Amino acid sequence: MRALSVASKAAAIHPTAVVEAGAVIGDGATIGPYCIIGGSVVIGDDCSLSAHVHVAGHTTIGARTVISPFASLGERPQSSSYRGGATRLVIGVDCDIRESVTMSTGTEDGGGVTEVKDRGLFMANSHIGHDCQVGNNVVMANCAGLGGHCVVGDNVFIGAMSGVHQFTRIGSYAMIGGVSGVREDVIPFGLVAGSFARLSGINVVGMRRGKFSVDTIRAVRATYRLLFLGKDAMAQRLDDVESKYGANKDVAQIVAFIRNRGRRPICQAGRASGRDST
Repeated sequence: MRALSVASKAAAIHPTAVVEAGAVIGDGATIGPYCIIGGSVVIGDDCSLSAHVHVAGHTTIGARTVISPFASLGERPQSSSYRGGATRLVIGVDCDIRESVTMSTGTEDGGGVTEVKDRGLFMANSHIGHDCQVGNNVVMANCAGLGGHCVVGDNVFIGAMSGVHQFTRIGSYAMIGGVSGVREDVIPFGLVAGSFARLSGINVVGMRRGKFSVDTIRAVRATYRLLFLGKDAMAQRLDDVESKYGANKDVAQIVAFIRNRGRRPICQAGRASGRDST
């Protein structure tokens, strides 16, 4: 990487783009027409900003990330508690950020950093709020939104027009159906949907695509049934799962997720639960 130089041969910067002094533009990056890049921004090598992209604040974008028109990244957080501090937005490598996506910086009281890891696909009009921590290979479909302080694991899919309440955790390989309102923590591998989203099974399709073994898929499905369709107290059900399937690392991940409670309750199965995705 190198400090901005309009005459540099390393980056292609359109003459209508506005790049403030102090910005760092990586080798091979392309800054298209009418983009605006703030002075505390770092753009990685071989990134492509197509046109009308606004990158502000203390924002770092990883290599080879592609950003479509009208995306706004690194603006001040939508939080009444924000006090104007130099909080940050960090975006990983190989992300695809589509039209009109918004991602905010963190807040002073929330750790100061919003982080989006590698290879994410963020479709048009999706939003990542302040202080969120988003894992690798996450897909957010059109108009999906995360409130502040959400934690999203790796390989999660969030359906179109779904909203996730602030401080909610979503475990790895979970799938959120379209037009869902998620107010509670979703276990790893969980499948949820509904305006007041409820668990309806395990994301078997995601597990198969992730090349999980048949034995692991069976153990995770059995874990779901024991935990969410049983009649004993949850503490007893967790102990039963650990004794039967605890040696499986993916089952252990589910148990740890439930035991390590966050601010939100754990999303429970709905009345029509028990059917996994196929």
